Amino acid sequence: MVDFENKLRYDVSDLRDLMRLLRSPDGCPWDAEQTHESIRRNLLEEAYEAAEAIDSGDTEHLIEELGDVLMQVVFHADIAQSSQRFDLDSIADATCKKLIRRHPHVFGDVKAKDGSESLLFWEDIKRAEKQHESVSEAMSDVAASLPALWRAEKIQKKAAKVGFDWPDYNGSIDAIHAETAELISAIESGGDIEEELGDLLFSAVNAARFFEIDPEKALGRASEKFMLRFSKLEKMAHAQERNLSDMTLDEMEALYQKVKLER
Repeated sequence: MVDFENKLRYDVSDLRDLMRLLRSPDGCPWDAEQTHESIRRNLLEEAYEAAEAIDSGDTEHLIEELGDVLMQVVFHADIAQSSQRFDLDSIADATCKKLIRRHPHVFGDVKAKDGSESLLFWEDIKRAEKQHESVSEAMSDVAASLPALWRAEKIQKKAAKVGFDWPDYNGSIDAIHAETAELISAIESGGDIEEELGDLLFSAVNAARFFEIDPEKALGRASEKFMLRFSKLEKMAHAQERNLSDMTLDEMEALYQKVKLER
């Protein structure tokens, strides 16, 4: 058994020591075997679970899930430290310097009248740091690993900053109709259905942006709504002593329309 002090309350330094112990020869073989690549997905999953905890409003749940995100950061830092590339303090150092650098209205002589202007300062400094000489370069810097809807939104915002945008939401709605027609044409003519469907989704994100709606959240709500309605549909079928697999699509659709009428 390894020696690790039991405490009533631990802090970040304890977490760092604990991770180092787990990845040591006396620790956990699985933890010791991991690489940045092997736990890449873990970091993404923990971030999404933290987001779900935020949505739930449950403080204890949020503490737990943010702890899992923090653990992933410490995990990656220990992997890097073992090969003498960087450590947790290196991450903290780089982050502090970036925060100071990108807040000239706090740590410098620049004044920001509101949050929007503060964000502009941040973006201007970020663009200068990354030496983006064109909007295309800034678009290319949007992480490809982002959820596709969020990535589309961020790319569209960069285009909008230089005026490449519809004057109002009507243009985005017209684009949805146009892309829908092109999708139907592709289906009927044997064209590139995937491409046309992608264009339609891209246009839908554009419309969401005009109404300041998070497209990921909107689609998430639609999925939850569908699951709730399908559950009610299934219960209706069971009340009729029917199995969905034995029902026709028209029969299931009739039940679904009844569910939609419920409030």
